[in-house]
Amino acid sequence: MIHGLFSCLRTKAAKTAAVFTVAAVLLTSFGAAFALAAAPSITILPIDNAKFLAGQKFDFLVEVHDAASPAIAVTVNGVAADRYFGKAATAKLDGSLGTYRIDDVAFPDSGKMEVTVKAATAVGQEARTVRYEVAANNRKQAKNVILFIGDGMSLQARQMARILSKGLTEGKYNGLLEMDKMSNLAIITTSGYDSLVTDSANSASAYATGHKSVVNAMGVYADSSKNPLDDPKVENIVELVKRTRGMATGIVSTANITDATPAAMVAHTRRRSEQNFIAQTMLDAAHRPDVILGGGSRHFLPMSVPGSKRTDGRNLVDEFTQAGYSFSATKSGLLATPSAATKMLGLYHLDNMNVYIDREMLKTPEVLGGFTDQPTLMDMTKKAIDVLSRNPNGFFLMVEGASIDKQLHTLDWQRATYDTIEMDKAIGIAKQFAKQNGDTLIIVVADHAHGASITGTYHELDGKTGREAVRIYADSTWPTYADADKDGFPDDPQPDVALAVHFANHPDYYEDYHFKLKPTVPAIMANGKAVANPKTSGEFQPGNIPTVDPSEVHAADDIILTAQGPGAEYFTGIMDNTEVFFGMVRALGIDGKRSLK
Repeated sequence: MIHGLFSCLRTKAAKTAAVFTVAAVLLTSFGAAFALAAAPSITILPIDNAKFLAGQKFDFLVEVHDAASPAIAVTVNGVAADRYFGKAATAKLDGSLGTYRIDDVAFPDSGKMEVTVKAATAVGQEARTVRYEVAANNRKQAKNVILFIGDGMSLQARQMARILSKGLTEGKYNGLLEMDKMSNLAIITTSGYDSLVTDSANSASAYATGHKSVVNAMGVYADSSKNPLDDPKVENIVELVKRTRGMATGIVSTANITDATPAAMVAHTRRRSEQNFIAQTMLDAAHRPDVILGGGSRHFLPMSVPGSKRTDGRNLVDEFTQAGYSFSATKSGLLATPSAATKMLGLYHLDNMNVYIDREMLKTPEVLGGFTDQPTLMDMTKKAIDVLSRNPNGFFLMVEGASIDKQLHTLDWQRATYDTIEMDKAIGIAKQFAKQNGDTLIIVVADHAHGASITGTYHELDGKTGREAVRIYADSTWPTYADADKDGFPDDPQPDVALAVHFANHPDYYEDYHFKLKPTVPAIMANGKAVANPKTSGEFQPGNIPTVDPSEVHAADDIILTAQGPGAEYFTGIMDNTEVFFGMVRALGIDGKRSLK
């Protein structure tokens, strides 16, 4: 069999000298040779084993590589695709790439779907079949869904927050976080369809659409085109609940509001960096959130405004206000939002909002950069719920604790932990609303993990420093975080006895185990290579990731989801990240075949 496989590779490789060279190298490894042989000439998007909600809209695309003819035959459960979907297909041959595309279609009924494609390629007639699952609509259980995403909030990040916020006495926690005290728990897997380790765009897109995507993409399947805006789309949760139910929708984040996670709730692009496009697409009626709160005004203000990143003269803030939105740029402005407002835009920083420690505790002027009146995530969450809950059809709200991830990337676990506690306080506000109304599903989940782990505790009380002051096993005496005002946030992130946290995936950097009064990057780029930041001190920690990246990176670890409220029973055991979407639409009883227009 191996000999036959190698012969097949040689036959196909003979088409061009370049491919032959690649194949010859790959022949030295059976695993690599098998991967090459398994790569199909026919790409079908959506991918094999994709799952849909009945009536959920999507774009269907077939790409035939090394196509010999523009003729591509496609059937759905044995019926010609154009007849099945009731729409004409667009078929093209561009050089050696043949395409067959039908946009804005849906599977109307639940069940199993089988799509078969037949096409002529340079090696002869080829065929490929993919299979889909279409989920049924369900009886409505919840009126509202609030999805909390702690970006990068692995299990260990949750535990760090619990230790610092609640403390332990003789091995037992003095209390649990709000996210801990929920009825259902599941383990969520996080990989995209292109790689083991995901990014926030891809993983948040799985929650928003129920479909896998690729790194840097949201709301799309990745095609071969270089254009990041023409990839086949999948309808997301915001579009779906607006189209079928007329529900209110909102996105809240401590990041730039056009950053990956909030953007994935509304946008469709292969490249998450298209933030000007993402900002303006939020004005599109089909997926325009009623509440938009976070940072990132630089993508909404015209290029004439200092700090703007736009390349045109559009003032999106003005366009939103003209569309009836109440706008605020400060915490004071947010809290003064008119009580009758049903639409809000709040942008509280040019870029990402400052983290809790810097924004609420240290308040260092040069760190805040003039943005001295930013709301907390609790402020934004409460105001968003107040406004969205006025819609009699219910609401969907996504709230992101964004800088849990951003601070772990810089190996600053203390700032990440305070932001985790901040998000937990926002979860408490949502739980109070749910308790009063009894019709709201609350989900708390990360989008991916980081390789941070609690090793023990750290103190220098006996004169030891550095790694010798890391206390392990019986020497890991209890940390001494104090919370005199009982607000849940430790008064000092560097007490006499602190947590010792180490990272599994990092660049070269110096570690001194002390909290930094100002945000610090652990590594910088020098001559095209990541090196330890020379402005920092401590023990040198040799990196264990490629030198092209100067930050700590994501991990492929599974993550934890907790949920409560009507529909929470769906979340149990080990689940793929795409199932978060199906749990939400199931609880809401969304009928994808329905359209209000």
